[in-house]
Amino acid sequence: MRPFVFINIAMSADGKISTRERRQVRISGTEDFSRVDRIKAESDAIMVGIGTVLADDPSLTVKSPELRAERVAAGRDEHPIRIVVDSRGRTPPDADILHKGAGRRIIAVSRAAPRERVEALAEHADVIVTGNETVDLAMLLADLHHRGVRRLMVEGGGTLIWTLFEQGLADELQTFIGNMIIGGADAPTPADGRGFLREEDFARLRIIEITQLDDGLLLRWSVEKG
Repeated sequence: MRPFVFINIAMSADGKISTRERRQVRISGTEDFSRVDRIKAESDAIMVGIGTVLADDPSLTVKSPELRAERVAAGRDEHPIRIVVDSRGRTPPDADILHKGAGRRIIAVSRAAPRERVEALAEHADVIVTGNETVDLAMLLADLHHRGVRRLMVEGGGTLIWTLFEQGLADELQTFIGNMIIGGADAPTPADGRGFLREEDFARLRIIEITQLDDGLLLRWSVEKG
């Protein structure tokens, strides 16, 4: 058993999520920010890869006091569990994700993570060790389900997202497409990683919903299962 896994990303009209310098840019507007805050509040946990933590230092907290109050009234923590997939234990001990907002944190590392880093992170978060060189995502999701996570939101980065698709662990993709062109052969895309080589291996999607939002479009896709 594993949680329902949905991926939420914002990208430019040419499929980029930031500049070639990996500088964070504002792609969506206030309507989409409110939408994202709502789906965060509706999730049991939010997961990102270590690259996102090092580049953006996100807190992954629910911003709206009303949404936080709704969670508390329902007997939940103010914020969903924050999770970092971090094979080598590189999450900085002072990262915002470990300190901003009340609630639980989990760092998932592989057995290759140095012991001293794991011990330092364990002072701020639960540490799950799975996989030899990289985090075993299937085992991690099974562990999260055991801990009560039923709805898991993934916010990046590209390597983590592609690996979820590669391993058949993604259920839905929510994509906000902004009204801009960023360009750049080296600018990151929503799903980087190694990429699929054969067309028969491509992850296939089915449109659930298309909505005009801010000055762009929101597309919701379900992931077809082979």
